[in-house]
Amino acid sequence: MNILMALSQMEVTGAETYAVQITEELIDKGYNIVIVSDTLTKKSRAKYIPIQFNKRNLFNRISQIFKLIKIIRKYDIQLVNAHSRASSWSSYIACKLTNTAMIVSVHGRQSTKSLSRKYFKAFGDKIIAVNETLKEHLIKDLNVKPKNIVVLRNGVKINEIQNNLQRQKNFEKQKKVISIIGRLSGPKGVICQNLLEKVIDFDKYEIKIIGGKEEDKKIIEKYLDKLNFVGYVDNIEYYIKNSDLVIGAGRVAIETILMKIPLFAIGEAKSIGIINEKNIHEALYTNFGDITLNSKDFDWQKIKIDFDKAILKLENNKQELINENIIEIINNEYNLDKIVANIEKLYQHVYVKKHKYEIPILMYHRVIDSKSEKGKNGIYVTKHQFEEHMKILKNKKLEAINFSDLKKIGLHKRFEKNKKYVIITFDDGYKDNLYNALSILKKYNTKALVYLTNQTYNIWDVENFKGTGIDKRFDLMDEKEILEMDKSGLIEFGGHTNHHYPLTKLSLKKAMKEINENKAYIEKILNKKLISFSYPYGEWTKEIKDYLEKESNFDFAVTTDYGGYCLSDEVFAMRRIAIMPKITKSGFLRKIKGNYIFRRIKRTKV
Repeated sequence: MNILMALSQMEVTGAETYAVQITEELIDKGYNIVIVSDTLTKKSRAKYIPIQFNKRNLFNRISQIFKLIKIIRKYDIQLVNAHSRASSWSSYIACKLTNTAMIVSVHGRQSTKSLSRKYFKAFGDKIIAVNETLKEHLIKDLNVKPKNIVVLRNGVKINEIQNNLQRQKNFEKQKKVISIIGRLSGPKGVICQNLLEKVIDFDKYEIKIIGGKEEDKKIIEKYLDKLNFVGYVDNIEYYIKNSDLVIGAGRVAIETILMKIPLFAIGEAKSIGIINEKNIHEALYTNFGDITLNSKDFDWQKIKIDFDKAILKLENNKQELINENIIEIINNEYNLDKIVANIEKLYQHVYVKKHKYEIPILMYHRVIDSKSEKGKNGIYVTKHQFEEHMKILKNKKLEAINFSDLKKIGLHKRFEKNKKYVIITFDDGYKDNLYNALSILKKYNTKALVYLTNQTYNIWDVENFKGTGIDKRFDLMDEKEILEMDKSGLIEFGGHTNHHYPLTKLSLKKAMKEINENKAYIEKILNKKLISFSYPYGEWTKEIKDYLEKESNFDFAVTTDYGGYCLSDEVFAMRRIAIMPKITKSGFLRKIKGNYIFRRIKRTKV
């Protein structure tokens, strides 16, 4: 996918750090990223184009919109992710005019006094809130629908931080090193000023100010001879790990905890105090004090008492104040790999929903010579119909791929410009798949998947496992026929359980046995790994789906009428489109258009 990251800041911020870090991870996964912003302090491999979003008069807004439209068209941008109020306003108009999907990441409280935000929200198709308090704020104060908001925290590279914990400071120093980390502009500068004036004893501690530009240090000018003003640095981890106590919020707080350095959390909206197991969840909900629903004036006398208690505890407590339970909570909540994976899913979900287009996965069973072979269940098409379908796919320039192809190209690349894919599947592995379907697939050089059981005939229909009525016996391919079909190079095989029982009627243990025995049987025949699975009758439970996803070594699973409309939402419950004998040419054209499932869901709701 081609993504545009839109930011607006005149100095480094948590939003920029977050956006650039996400950008680098996405580039590694094969995404194409363009960044637009007033400035860009953090290094990035993405294409950077300056746009002065902080110039907010009408003339400049119009200029920004036209620049964004030009960029969207030039770089074939499929989704815009705006990370600030200023950039989201212009991005929203540009996305509307170009029909481009848009997500807004909200990193802080939004102005409720601003008419432009209150009546022209410009939040796009979906909102990412970096914590729960922001989600509540958007719902309560700006009337955003809860379903439009996803909470995804400001992720960090946990392993990199934890692998860099060796401290280098001189432990023989008499004074504790206290580092106040954050920018000096806006409310954070005022907080820093109050900390120096009302809380910290310069005679007892060595004070370092990390962050802020040279011109911003005027706010703490009268204290400069008593402390070490470091300013903005790239290697902030060095200063964190060589501190005895860090004062800060947001991203700084997360990195400090991961380095097991005691943290006194105070942000723009609230003072939480020294972080411990009792207040860690409050800290997460407020981004360590940066965001609350009802901000109040700071009680600096109380903050002074809390701070002195924290220092006393730091001096007297021989155990680490940041214990393994707190580290585990941070690991679970802020792991960058997990957050990037969720962002990928969200990007694809929003894009699919916006354009109402997804790869059609077609479900066939049998391909017969004459209707005398049809059976009672009617799960067939004739050879004539099947050839007509393959011819239509070829004429419409739909490229048939298998799940191994999808895994190779990556789910996010299925929307590439001038590419239209289709996936053709056959359930059960009837002999007619080889003798009737394969010659047609070869004629049109079209790939397909066949899901096999361990059985020699359709025992599930003959013995009526489902209770829908007894059907005729139809033979399935034997090992020799499976290998013959495999030699074509057009067919990929998948698992379909041992006996084709409805898995929802079995215990998890029995369901696992059905899946595993079938997988081992087919892999032994083919001498290759299976990567996809088809649920018998399209039925599954959360337990079974979780087992397939986490323990079975499959990469994908398909259903019938159950599952998400976006493939990447549920890669272990991908919805298929059934192709049955009554289908007409126009009906088939509707089913391969890419929006069929959306129309079907809409009809079902009605």
